[in-house]
Amino acid sequence: MYNSKIIGMGFYVPDNILTNSDLSKMMDTNDAWIQERTGIKERRWIKKGTEDTSAVMGTKAAKIAIERSGLTKDDIDFIVFATLSPDYFFPGCGVQVQDMLGMGTIGAIDIRNQCSGFIYAMSTADQFIKTGMYKNILVIGAEYHSNGLDKTTRGRGVSVIFGDGAGACVLTRTEDNNKGILSTHLHSQGEYAEKLVVKTPSIRHWIPEIMSDKEDTSYFPYMDGQLVFKNAIVRFSEVINEGLEKNKLTAADIDMFIPHQANLRISQFVQKQFKLQDNQVYNNIMKYGNTTAASIIIALTEAWEKGKVKEGDLVVLAAFGSGFTWGSVIIRW
Repeated sequence: MYNSKIIGMGFYVPDNILTNSDLSKMMDTNDAWIQERTGIKERRWIKKGTEDTSAVMGTKAAKIAIERSGLTKDDIDFIVFATLSPDYFFPGCGVQVQDMLGMGTIGAIDIRNQCSGFIYAMSTADQFIKTGMYKNILVIGAEYHSNGLDKTTRGRGVSVIFGDGAGACVLTRTEDNNKGILSTHLHSQGEYAEKLVVKTPSIRHWIPEIMSDKEDTSYFPYMDGQLVFKNAIVRFSEVINEGLEKNKLTAADIDMFIPHQANLRISQFVQKQFKLQDNQVYNNIMKYGNTTAASIIIALTEAWEKGKVKEGDLVVLAAFGSGFTWGSVIIRW
């Protein structure tokens, strides 16, 4: 049985920056209100008329990751693409990346697990590598939120949170079982599916229904914020402990914790629970907002670029979100 390890990472965010003050011109909100509740100061939104989409941003991030890995596009055996905002209802973005990068007819799958999407994507890729089916896998998380948000006062509780962006990494096979991904842990609780949801478009509520009801808001995100927060802080802790116990480790062994960038208050709560110092946790939600499936890989890449993730470090990734779904990945760098 092989292990899989990250050998290249990259991320891409649009140039267009929207501050909290910019949002206050669209809806009844202000900088203090947003920062107090989320910790966010600004986010990136794709500017109208530019080429960026989830697939395009994912491709841009992937090019950086592949270059840094020392491989070429022809060395990649498989693509796993995590997003809740695909370019098309179908097909998924993975096949678009395969085309945009000019790859051969390798397989590609999309993961639709929203905030925990990148964790699920990493776990999926890890299993393919562990079993020997593939050697080099491109894993991408990308989101184009801004075009699907309710940018009025009615939607401010959700719309101020989300940003656009993409990140990617290349996983490769290693025979060193003490390095790379040590374990992954995935969970779900579908009874809360409608507590963080975009209900339509769906096959049950498709174009005719949407066009016939001009007041239909079911295609905008809905979130029961308090319930999500309460569940997130519990599930984050549970799934991190699950990963540590599986590998006979403790919180004292953690060198870097990269949480899904959902809300700075959640990250701070979990940090306090595990008695981690500020230099053991990396947050960048302040400047990018919540980029959902892209958030962990963007943050991990940035932390690595700044020298905060080093050879031999124990790195813990964890996420919680819509579904409800949650998970963790334990990595020895």
